[in-house]
Amino acid sequence: MSGFVEKPEPIQVPGLVHLHTGKVRELYQNEAGDLVMVASDRISAFDWVLPTEIPGKGSILTQLSLWWFDQLRDLIPHHVLSTELPEGAPADWAGRTLVCKSLQMVPVEAVARGYLTGSGLLEYNESRTVCGLALPEGLADGSELPAPIFTPATKAAVGEHDENVSYEEVARQVGADTAARLRQATLAVYSRGRDIARDRGIILADTKFEFGFDGDTLVIGDEVLTPDSSRFWPVDQWEPGRAQPSYDKQFVRDWLTSAESGWDRKSEQPPPPLPQEVVDRTRAKYVEAYERLTGTSWS
Repeated sequence: MSGFVEKPEPIQVPGLVHLHTGKVRELYQNEAGDLVMVASDRISAFDWVLPTEIPGKGSILTQLSLWWFDQLRDLIPHHVLSTELPEGAPADWAGRTLVCKSLQMVPVEAVARGYLTGSGLLEYNESRTVCGLALPEGLADGSELPAPIFTPATKAAVGEHDENVSYEEVARQVGADTAARLRQATLAVYSRGRDIARDRGIILADTKFEFGFDGDTLVIGDEVLTPDSSRFWPVDQWEPGRAQPSYDKQFVRDWLTSAESGWDRKSEQPPPPLPQEVVDRTRAKYVEAYERLTGTSWS
């Protein structure tokens, strides 16, 4: 059992039809047929959406995605049409709301890895492969790969786990041409992001994207290169062979699995609320990632 500890009731706005409540975002459609994405301050861990929010997280993720879309504009088009608030929307939606093209989404999590960790490390330790791709001997947690690899995954519902799949399985599901375009776009965007991040003292270990089609044009959607969709590590603390310090919700994961939380991850009980210290430290990591990447202060 997993999912929402406390599923929120979506705000009703005249002229908008609520479509979906995701882990982080509320999705609406306006009268023109465009999508309206509202990023919340919710945070998830271990397939649970937690009862405690991280103040400002939705705005940080939205503004960082907008910054990245601008850095990537020559590589691939994005889905954002406007950042203006829909008429009648709550004032606190400002800064965390995007009006976007309605795309025909590809049902694949497009994952790029430049370093070995997470589920990729688990598979590597068993078979020396990741998503069926053979890797050399001698790699450890945090090792840089010889070259970035495309390691797709299925898109899971809230409370369920994404599952790594082979490139061949993606080609079977969406067609060989679409699979090839996904792989090319994923690795191109990852490589651009990796180089920009490294110049700012951050390693982009891995990341996931979502793509859709606007007619025949492949478009990048959702969020991009944020601490929620990526693993960011400080360059000056990188040391293969151990878990790396990161700019994400690791404080949340560490506390939930500590004796202090009193929560058994293997039980069917929902996780408890987060203490204020964990909230503050997690928020500080999101802010630091934003500021180091963009070179601007978060106010």
